[in-house]
Amino acid sequence: MLTSKQRAKLRALANDQQPIFQIGKNGISDVFCDEIGEALEKRELIKCTVLETAMLTARQAAEAVAEATGADVVQCIGSRFVLYRESKKNKLIEL
Repeated sequence: MLTSKQRAKLRALANDQQPIFQIGKNGISDVFCDEIGEALEKRELIKCTVLETAMLTARQAAEAVAEATGADVVQCIGSRFVLYRESKKNKLIEL
């Protein structure tokens, strides 16, 4: 669980990032969650977008992906959300 100060720092870091994953009409699959897990291991902080054709809101998608990958939801704004999970092998972000 992230504190408000940690969350604020992560939001600031994510501000410059571009979304690297999109959730569309196919929704969230196991393969998709595995790919996000790998990206979280490499980057620790990722931004995703939920397309209008998806059957989920950004909040629902963020919570589902976070639960499947063991990540924390940093923020949800509009159709985008940011996830954070501390890397086991190469820690990049110091909280």
